[in-house]
Amino acid sequence: MKKGMTILLAALLTFSLAACGGNTAEDSPEPESTRSESQTSASQTLVSQPEESTPVSGESAEAGSSTDRLVAYFSYAENADLPDGVDASATASIQAWNGETTGNTGVIAAMIAEAAGADLFSIQTVEKYPDSYDATIDQGQEELNADARPELAVHLQNLDSYEVIFLGFPNWWGDMPMAMYSFLDEVDLSGKTIVPFVTSGGSGFSNTISTIENMESSATVREGLSISGSSAVSARDRVNEWLTGLGYAQ
Repeated sequence: MKKGMTILLAALLTFSLAACGGNTAEDSPEPESTRSESQTSASQTLVSQPEESTPVSGESAEAGSSTDRLVAYFSYAENADLPDGVDASATASIQAWNGETTGNTGVIAAMIAEAAGADLFSIQTVEKYPDSYDATIDQGQEELNADARPELAVHLQNLDSYEVIFLGFPNWWGDMPMAMYSFLDEVDLSGKTIVPFVTSGGSGFSNTISTIENMESSATVREGLSISGSSAVSARDRVNEWLTGLGYAQ
């Protein structure tokens, strides 16, 4: 009798431990705060052009470019009415880079352009975003919910001369800024190679890679680079390693 009870208790203990072991942290994904992510991303992507990397846009790109590579990117700061002489040292939202006020996406774009020998194209909207941080992230969410297509102020005129398009943007509300949709609606990247990169507060690309693949189904999308906003200015080695692995480093 005692032997039978011992066997029964052992079996019950084994079953109980197995049931507890199946519910691990890996089986229970950590929930992601969309508001927190967008706040981090928006505040860390206030970008203007780095001094040593002159932007290429529209007609100026058409005149005598000797490369088949282009870095096309969206930057909040280049699309907002920021005050003159904004103090980059006063907030983590913006940074001083090569003597200019810039942000994370612009820093990475400049690093890529320099290391890969690419031109730069800044995606800019007709309607400027507000200089208020809270107002900007609210507007970004409104545009996302409305599936908006902000009108672009500049247009790429010489797309045919480029074979490789590095496509960069900050992660806003788990997606690309809607101006990126305007750009991808406007251009036809069929037959070209798209190399995406993103700056974020931790969410990386979210689902944007599949979005790009769906919007440009006749293009080849290669391995992208995700950089945390807080490490953008120190990301040169990662950028070079990534480009070398893809065969684009010069």
